[in-house]
Amino acid sequence: MKLAVISFTERGSRLNAAVTELLSRQGYDCQSCTMSRYAEKYGLSALDVPVKEWTGRMFASVDAILFIGATGIAVRSIAPYLEHKTKDPAVVVMDEKGVFVISLLSGHIGGANDLAGTLANLTGAIPVITTATDVNGRFAVDVFARKNQLYITSMERAKQISAEVLDEKKIGFYSDFPVIGSIPEELEVWEEQKVFAGACGICISLQEEKKPYKQTLTLVPRIVSLGIGCKKGTPAETIEKKVREALRACGISMHGIERVASISLKAQEPGLLEFAAAHQLPFITYEAEELQQAEGDFSDSAFVRSVTGVDNVCERSAYLASGNGRLLLKKTAGDGVTVAAAVRDWSVDFE
Repeated sequence: MKLAVISFTERGSRLNAAVTELLSRQGYDCQSCTMSRYAEKYGLSALDVPVKEWTGRMFASVDAILFIGATGIAVRSIAPYLEHKTKDPAVVVMDEKGVFVISLLSGHIGGANDLAGTLANLTGAIPVITTATDVNGRFAVDVFARKNQLYITSMERAKQISAEVLDEKKIGFYSDFPVIGSIPEELEVWEEQKVFAGACGICISLQEEKKPYKQTLTLVPRIVSLGIGCKKGTPAETIEKKVREALRACGISMHGIERVASISLKAQEPGLLEFAAAHQLPFITYEAEELQQAEGDFSDSAFVRSVTGVDNVCERSAYLASGNGRLLLKKTAGDGVTVAAAVRDWSVDFE
């Protein structure tokens, strides 16, 4: 997690340096700054722009921001940049003595509650968490989704489910995937022959259109690897079109894609790079020898072999990128583009 830390006083700077060291040991990538007069003494970067401008930069570049100082400073600094809970970074505030640590913004999806809890454990500060499901010790669908890397297809439906949970109503639960751990008492598992009395339910599936309940919130796991081959110079728009057509035909949501793969010959192909960047997906490539060594039932093309040195690019690259998973979509071709999709082994985790 990329974390920006800012402090304003000498005491706050001392805490800033200590917290930065502790969090760095926990794997956080910290960018920590303070007022110029304290920076050198505590080994921190000097703040060289107004706080509000610094905050705007951090909103666009980090996962979380920690203000060490008054909550009012944090509130006024972040106000111009607030968009939506699905986009805003986590914002946490600690007082300069480290007595309290407050989850201020994006408690669930952004992870501010977890960050506040981590800071409390590391420093002994008292965590201040105000989200209703946490206060009441109830199941929180947005926390569950974040921890399982699930795409929330409807924030309105997620709010509705949280309201139902707080009203102590049962929520249906359906999954196309195995489940690890004990299912929370707020959820009632789907049974084919049993009528669910409630109105709302959660469906975990790669198919966004699957609606087992009257009011279904579909959560899409990001577990699919796309394998793509294309002719030289194929524009990103054509690749986008063929990918969407292929996924639509087999019912796979675009939100389930976690990476794009191809052969090393295409490592600098502009259309593929642009497509992956547009969807913020990592783009990985394999040498022909690696692809050919993949074991499985793959389509065979003599022409592709003569050009690339391997009989199939899209299926084999998707398979390897998924960790030798399962092909969901075999080779589909059109407009100079070939597409395949594979899914890695995955389970819903309640532990």
